[in-house]
Amino acid sequence: MQQLVEYRYRAVREVLGGSPIGEVAARYGTSRQTLHSWRRRFEQEGIPGLEDRSRRPRNSPTRLPSEVEAEICELRRRHPRWGARRISHELAASGQGPAPSRATVHRVLSRNGLVRAQEQQHPRKYCRWQREAPMHLWQMDLVGGVPLADGRECKMVTGIDDHSRFVVIASVVAVPSARAVCSAFTAAMRRYGVPFEVLTDNGKQFTGRHTRPQPVEVLFERICRDNGITQRLTKPRSPTTTGKIERFHRTLREEFLDHVVPFESLTAAQEAVDGWVHAYNHQRPHQALTDHQALRQRHGHSEEPSRIS
Repeated sequence: MQQLVEYRYRAVREVLGGSPIGEVAARYGTSRQTLHSWRRRFEQEGIPGLEDRSRRPRNSPTRLPSEVEAEICELRRRHPRWGARRISHELAASGQGPAPSRATVHRVLSRNGLVRAQEQQHPRKYCRWQREAPMHLWQMDLVGGVPLADGRECKMVTGIDDHSRFVVIASVVAVPSARAVCSAFTAAMRRYGVPFEVLTDNGKQFTGRHTRPQPVEVLFERICRDNGITQRLTKPRSPTTTGKIERFHRTLREEFLDHVVPFESLTAAQEAVDGWVHAYNHQRPHQALTDHQALRQRHGHSEEPSRIS
């Protein structure tokens, strides 16, 4: 350090002695601006002014307040499955001031050791797609895991709008029969309107195309035909085709079904599911927050479609 100070002092002395600053800068391998800075600091502080200085800013006007950082960490600890985007959304919804961005929240979580790197065991490459507007396509499926106090495990008929991720069907059924599936489907259409297309797997509740010895038309297919809905089926062993509803099922399990106790009745189970789905549709930071209003304005308050069977 002392040699560096001496080096700068010699350059400053030459400038103060009348040597052209450009020539001195060239001889000492520095710029005119830097040499001007050395001279100014020497004139103000003497030899100590030629020592290296920290480049750290004296203040950080954009640094997150400590109480906000503490709240971010507390939210993460209370809700381990919440990511940076969800935490940012919750802070904004609390109305306690400008919310930090997703990137800022992620930095806070990383800084406090609350982010765990995850490795995908079977990485795959596939194209993501979605319809360009709400009501163009619904994805439908069945999911189990709804326990009752009498020992039964019920299933749910689920449906999600492909564009907005708005959940349009979440009906608990004792038996996942074709009639139960169709009843949930028609109830959703009466509430939200008739979609242009519906995408399902090849389950027997949805299609009779694979019935032997010859294909038949099941009730679900007839409802689609009567209402002018294009029915689309997934290819066998292609779960990514209905990836959006599969992702919804994962969230449903992780945030709700894995934590419930057996319900006293089917009605009690449906009421609990309805409450959770309402929060999912209206409080989560996903596309549905902006698009579900368009979905309901377009179809939810229209006249009941006369063709629904």
